[in-house]
Amino acid sequence: MLRRSVIAWKNRAPETTLPLLFTLSIYSLAPAVADTQPLEFRYGVSQIPGYELKYPADFPHFNYLNADAPKGGTLVLPWLEPLDTVSPMYRPAGFFRSYDHLIERAGDELSGYYGSLAESIALSHDRRRIVFRLRPEARWHDGRPITAADVEFSFETFRSDLMAAGWAAALSWVTEVNILDSLTVEIRADSDVAKQLFLIGYIPIVPAHYWLERDVSEPTMAPPPQSGPYRLTGASQGRYVIYERVPDYWGRDLPVNRGKFNFDTIRYERYLDATVAREALRAGVLDVWTETDSRHWLKSYDVPAREAGWLVLGRLRSGDLRGARHRLALNTRRQPFDDLRVREALSHALDFEWQIRALHGGELTRANSFFAGSMFASSGLPDEAETALLEPHRARLPARVFTRPFSFPGTNGVGVDRDGLSRARALLAKAGYRVVDGVMVDAAGEPFVIEFLSFRRADQRIFLPYVSSLSILGIQADIRMIDRASYYNRLRDADYDATLPPGAGMQVPPSWELRAFFHSSSTLHLNASRLNDPAVDALVEAALSATHLDKFVSACRALDRVLLWNYYQFPLDAKGDTRIVYWDKFGRPDLPEEMYKAPFPDGWWFDEDKAARITFGKSH
Repeated sequence: MLRRSVIAWKNRAPETTLPLLFTLSIYSLAPAVADTQPLEFRYGVSQIPGYELKYPADFPHFNYLNADAPKGGTLVLPWLEPLDTVSPMYRPAGFFRSYDHLIERAGDELSGYYGSLAESIALSHDRRRIVFRLRPEARWHDGRPITAADVEFSFETFRSDLMAAGWAAALSWVTEVNILDSLTVEIRADSDVAKQLFLIGYIPIVPAHYWLERDVSEPTMAPPPQSGPYRLTGASQGRYVIYERVPDYWGRDLPVNRGKFNFDTIRYERYLDATVAREALRAGVLDVWTETDSRHWLKSYDVPAREAGWLVLGRLRSGDLRGARHRLALNTRRQPFDDLRVREALSHALDFEWQIRALHGGELTRANSFFAGSMFASSGLPDEAETALLEPHRARLPARVFTRPFSFPGTNGVGVDRDGLSRARALLAKAGYRVVDGVMVDAAGEPFVIEFLSFRRADQRIFLPYVSSLSILGIQADIRMIDRASYYNRLRDADYDATLPPGAGMQVPPSWELRAFFHSSSTLHLNASRLNDPAVDALVEAALSATHLDKFVSACRALDRVLLWNYYQFPLDAKGDTRIVYWDKFGRPDLPEEMYKAPFPDGWWFDEDKAARITFGKSH
């Protein structure tokens, strides 16, 4: 892969002269700094300007973790995604724990990030640059130091993502990555870089000295050098990966790490589908399963092991991810989905309350916002600050944005929603459609056809009742199931009518996904409605450039209103806390009520006494 970082390094001086040349040249090569105010380095940073960090500079560990948690034992987890490479570019199972990261998010506050690989962090006055000073003691597992060159190489490599695996779209806000000295690196952005702290903390820092001679985009099952609390020690294509805890991990005593990484071994087993994985859990082959299907949550775990108290249904706090678990996205680049009246009509034909009752046992709630469950969700009428943001776009916005609170029409959920279908039929008539011999046709007599595209079998449970409702209107609706690779290719080519895009939730606070999901500059599958709306673009930029929390919230709420009233997408079920089913052989830290992100599995530990009492399913 030809990248600027790779080319520069491959043309480097011999190893014996590199340190001297590096020292002499770094400052002369560094770009001119437009923001001349001095940098203030701190131990932590926030996405929100003026935010007061919860933890002081000398904090010993996060309060919600058990700093004295015992080490030992094995944790076996499922993996349902492809498992044919361990290259970090493809985000293989468990990769996050085998590489170091610049910063770590505190799970018990809205927006606090603390130095991990980074010893200190500084934001420029204009918030377009962030500078990291690395810890001099940081080491790769092979003993070599982790340097600014590794950070620069990692960001440049991932943001040039030639395979379009998702990194490039997520990192499109990065404009430059510059080495300032051997332990100092600068990231420049096209907007408030602090809004992207979630992604900065997610990017794995990979070893330049290893990947310079290899193609990180090529699949491989050979474990590369790593630096994190776990080391990848075994991998079998399509079957499993195994991570072993590194006892002498350089960062084991950092405040952000104390009480974490307690299992000696973490093993990920590959399963082709959820049905087989659930059976493996019930048999005791797996330790923990995340249950996303309400039917199974309600009925599939009434087994003797649960009656004995060995198999437990629990929840993990996940307030850091809110919004909708699913969003039905219409491709606005295609007719007739470029017509607001048609999109709104299609929303009235979707009786999601029936699905909640009949298919999900009443376990779900409807999301009436793209940011449902967070302070960023709109409600009521726009306030003064929101109106000021919306006003420049009034001429091209639906008038209802200013005059009516938004909500999806509710139903009694008992069957066919005749009122909703009647409203849909009236809107379609205004758009020039009529029913001829039971078929909805346009002015030219062409039938109204819509195809729902998916690669996930579970999506059919949402699509099938919807197809039935659309058929009552005379719309010819079909479900097209294809393989994963073909699905993403068609999304990239905008070759679809409607879909349920994977990864519909929104970070709290919102960050990188605002541009990737909704901005016209986003051309990958993340912009599932292929949006090209100047009002949406302006509000995304306003949110990403907001310099105060109030302005950030107002911009997101205004954006929410524009997205909702244009019916580009229909948020379906609201995201809640994560439901898990697990064998009760683990210790879990006591968590406060105010939690955004539960420390699983990093804050759990193996409990020998609990494990000893389990006899059913003790096959591993």
